[in-house]
Amino acid sequence: MLLIANGTVLTLGKSNQVIQNGGVLIQDSKILEVGSTQDLKTRFPDAEFIDARGKLIMPGMINTHMHLYSTFARGMDAKSKAPQNFGDILEGLWWKLDKLLTLDDVYYSGLTPLIECIKTGTTTIIDHHASPMAITGSLATLAKAAKEMGVRAAFCYEVSDRDGDAIAQEGIKENADFIAACQAQPDSMVAGMFGLHASLTLSDQTLTKCGEEAKRLGAGFHVHVAEGREDLEDSLSKYGVRVVERLEKFGILGPKTIAVHCVHIDDHEIDLLKTTQTQVVHNPESNMGNAVGVTPVLKMLAEGVKVGLGTDGYTCDMFESGKVANVLHKHAAANPSVAWGEVPQMLYGNNPEIAADLFGGKFGELAEGFWADVIVVDYVPPTPLNSNNWTGHLLFGVSGRSVETTVINGRVRMLDRKLVDIDEEAIGARSRELAQALWNRI
Repeated sequence: MLLIANGTVLTLGKSNQVIQNGGVLIQDSKILEVGSTQDLKTRFPDAEFIDARGKLIMPGMINTHMHLYSTFARGMDAKSKAPQNFGDILEGLWWKLDKLLTLDDVYYSGLTPLIECIKTGTTTIIDHHASPMAITGSLATLAKAAKEMGVRAAFCYEVSDRDGDAIAQEGIKENADFIAACQAQPDSMVAGMFGLHASLTLSDQTLTKCGEEAKRLGAGFHVHVAEGREDLEDSLSKYGVRVVERLEKFGILGPKTIAVHCVHIDDHEIDLLKTTQTQVVHNPESNMGNAVGVTPVLKMLAEGVKVGLGTDGYTCDMFESGKVANVLHKHAAANPSVAWGEVPQMLYGNNPEIAADLFGGKFGELAEGFWADVIVVDYVPPTPLNSNNWTGHLLFGVSGRSVETTVINGRVRMLDRKLVDIDEEAIGARSRELAQALWNRI
């Protein structure tokens, strides 16, 4: 048993309690009990004890759209012209980088951001991968990295026609093989989805094939939807329908599917997302950085679409993503009263539901029977903290680097800012070597 106690417990979830001088008792991979420190220590004196020293104890964070493979782009000169639109960014940066990745690159570009996840309190990620010259085995390679770091993760390969039919077919097979392997050996720490790049790089024939394979496997899709105007314009010009409408025709939408971005969608498409119970993930920093526009998050949430929050690989820090989402939608709406409730709903309500649908079990609350994904945050509130105002405390008082201790699935991965059983120095050194070699190939 493991007892994390002597802190302020913020349970989140339905119980929504703030327990002063409280603790969380963990047995194996689940939370056994939550209560006062004194009571838990008295009744379970032999439990391994982690002293929170008066700081905040809360559930781990969840990132519902990540790109681990983007790691080696950090600081890279892509030797391309300055981008003027989203298409330039895809062609000048991401489609250069992904073609250069080897399986060794994939492995280390996974390890290093997974360490950042641990250090910023992100305990679960849903990743979207691309390495068109190193497809076969890439998802197993990422799963190996996640297992070694101890981060709960789901993976998919982004099928695309942009590099030819043979590579598209290899991507389809990589998804199908990985999903089948996950189904053959169920593991609450790893899951598979069927990845698609975006409508603008997918032919009708490829979408048909992907739809058939996913249906055979009972899998959901993870797909970029109307991120840039290019995706919308391509769908309208080639197929005479908008992006969400096109995906719906091929059976891509549904309650197991994650539609990422959804920036350039209209009211009819929002209704389709709602009717099909498709899950949407918003990535505010990435959308702002790529200058693609503002996702109509407030309208989708008001209409009953389940919208989660991700980072698109822009950062590993979900607290940061929440801060940016808050100010972005205030700014876009020119209304300071919006996004106070919607952003916490996405981050602390919908993200756990999306994760539960994919991995099984219960997420996002410190309560009996939930996965033991727990973080200790170096935050002692300067004002009263209670069940009615905790969102303001997390928004203005906490960042990812405030996390001191991270426990995932009952396993301690960082204790008092020191990683446990992870050689960060060696991983970082090898990562830099591989990144430089990749940069030299551009």
